[in-house]
Amino acid sequence: MQASVTIFHNVVWSRHKGAVFSALHNISASGAIRYSMVQIADTEHDRLGFSEVDYSFHRYPMHKLFDGCYEDVPTWRMTARLVWEVLKAKSDLIVLPGYHRPEYWAMLAACILTGKRRAVFCDSTGRDRPKRLLTSIPKRVFFSLCDGYFGFGVRSREYLMSLGAKSDKIFIPCQAAALPVTFSPERALAERVSYRSDSAPVFLFVGRLSEEKGITTLIDAFGGLGKQLPGAQLRIVGTGPLESALRKRVAERDMNRSVTFVGSLQDEPLSREYYGATCLVLPSRSEPWGLVVNEALAHGCPVVVSDSCGCVPELVHEGVSGYAFNPGDVAGLQRTLLKATEAFADAEATARRCMDVIRRFDPPYAAANIARGCALMLSD
Repeated sequence: MQASVTIFHNVVWSRHKGAVFSALHNISASGAIRYSMVQIADTEHDRLGFSEVDYSFHRYPMHKLFDGCYEDVPTWRMTARLVWEVLKAKSDLIVLPGYHRPEYWAMLAACILTGKRRAVFCDSTGRDRPKRLLTSIPKRVFFSLCDGYFGFGVRSREYLMSLGAKSDKIFIPCQAAALPVTFSPERALAERVSYRSDSAPVFLFVGRLSEEKGITTLIDAFGGLGKQLPGAQLRIVGTGPLESALRKRVAERDMNRSVTFVGSLQDEPLSREYYGATCLVLPSRSEPWGLVVNEALAHGCPVVVSDSCGCVPELVHEGVSGYAFNPGDVAGLQRTLLKATEAFADAEATARRCMDVIRRFDPPYAAANIARGCALMLSD
């Protein structure tokens, strides 16, 4: 008899999860486990205005519970619906979307009540979520009641183990970027070399313009590079609550000619930004992983990231695919940007190294790790 797994996820907005779930659906077509995907809502408030919901990345049968934003659904209604979905599911294993909302605790209780095995997605790290006694105790309880865990990478594993999870029940990496449907590595290499034929320094930020992304650190660091890198440009892709304050900061420092606020971009327009940049800069103070790093490396673009980013151990190989610096350290970021400009001057050689690093971090590989975890949990 074929085993079955139901996976719950927060929002359809997440293209990367759509790509991974689509790959998982392809695996299930020829495997012994049948997967059902439940998307809870379309999007979240902090995603509004950044990019539209794109269903084309979700190439699998989907059961969506609510239209619109997750936060617009009353908690009591959300909890009742999710508990009902767990209770009526015929699945042998339920994969919970998280552990930080009361409705997820209710789902966990429903799994226990009906005797269903349960796993949970964890996107946190010790750097992203420093342990505090009042919050670590409930997390330990939640994790102790789960049969397995799906994390982003090494730092997710370390965080879960610090809260009592067993190493052999943690499955990583279960994360991958959703690249444009027109993307091909061969074309990417040629485009990267072509766009970087002009060796002028161009630093690129891609992300939400919010406090946790550390964008003010980048602007301040870039502002001090004028003498060392005359003609350098900083391009900021994204929108968010800090945009007005950041524009004012740039104007006050008379940097309008060298700093460009591009707005939100997706697909080919965003690819062109990656092709043309000396490096992507992700100066986040808090970042569970950093999928834009995956995207940049796939386009042959090296990265400079803060050490708070969860992807550092796997993707940021010093002098090969990028560099890391201490979050909030303006002087340290300045030095790192100068070093990156010199180290990555050979566009083709750098692009090949970046693409080699990112090669196995694709949706089929992430889906295979999820499938492996589900199979092991169901066999216990």
